[in-house]
Amino acid sequence: MINESALLESKSLRDSVLDRTDVLDRVKALSLLPDGMHVTTAMVAAYFEAGLTAISSLVHDHREELETSGYRVLTGSELTSFKELSGIQSRTRSLALLSRRAVLNVAMLLRDSEVARQVRVYLLDMEYLARTQPVENSAPTEPSDLNDRIDRRITHIPGKTVVPMFNALIASAGEHRHELIELRQDIEHVERRLCQHHRRVSFLEEGRAPEVSAELKGMTWQALERHVADLLRRDGCMDVVVRQAHKDRGIDITARTAEGRTVAVQCKNHTSRRSIRSADMQKFAGAARAVDRVDVALFVATCNFSTEAQAIANLSGVVMVDRHDLEAWSAGAPLKGLR
Repeated sequence: MINESALLESKSLRDSVLDRTDVLDRVKALSLLPDGMHVTTAMVAAYFEAGLTAISSLVHDHREELETSGYRVLTGSELTSFKELSGIQSRTRSLALLSRRAVLNVAMLLRDSEVARQVRVYLLDMEYLARTQPVENSAPTEPSDLNDRIDRRITHIPGKTVVPMFNALIASAGEHRHELIELRQDIEHVERRLCQHHRRVSFLEEGRAPEVSAELKGMTWQALERHVADLLRRDGCMDVVVRQAHKDRGIDITARTAEGRTVAVQCKNHTSRRSIRSADMQKFAGAARAVDRVDVALFVATCNFSTEAQAIANLSGVVMVDRHDLEAWSAGAPLKGLR
């Protein structure tokens, strides 16, 4: 039987098993973007429990091979159309996407990941069983072969229908519209940064920084949830409910703004040395999507957010409230995400 490390060295061996994307979900559930076909680099890093830098370096070293298996980078009007049709809320100027085949390709190239190693082992185990199956038992495999052909056909259909539709939409969207969208995104980004800077400067000028910081450090997770609920009420939210821990399903607080928008909040009480991981952000983003009509999703933390978690939040439209933002909010500054 072939050792799993052989996949790391042999491109021909990798190519021979590249269609076995079902192996990914057998090892670990792979979360997809709303289009149901792609993932981002940050989502790949979360799946393999690896750093974003490691995935980016691997893509850089094997870009030609990965592009053949389904890796691509969207920019410009193509990216704008993809975000509009997929419902992705992100202001990034480029977005790297990987298909399931490309993710499997990464699994066969990534060395320092236990999840990737398990995928390689499972992949070769399945191939070994297929090669050693007795001839007289070949008939029962026909339904599986038929399913594979159906899966390949279903995968082929978007290339003949969805992609041309994307191209037609891109062609019809004028250059001026594209420039206006980019300008609006730039203005919103500058506005957000200025508001954050203003909150922090005001917070420091008032001299309450040490006092508020000490109060937050002394809170239990239950006290933090009650504190955030009080802040929501202070800022005009109604129907504020702190949900019971065993029933929250990833959402700690629900509320409704004065304008009628629904709010879902996740609170994490960590020390400042820790950071919110991508897995925590992915879980909350999924929980927020599962609840009907969540207009504002807030992730409030007493620490900072990892790079991977920030990437997932930007794609999912989750508003991040880190330690500094929480201190400013507690000191009296309004939270922009609620306006």
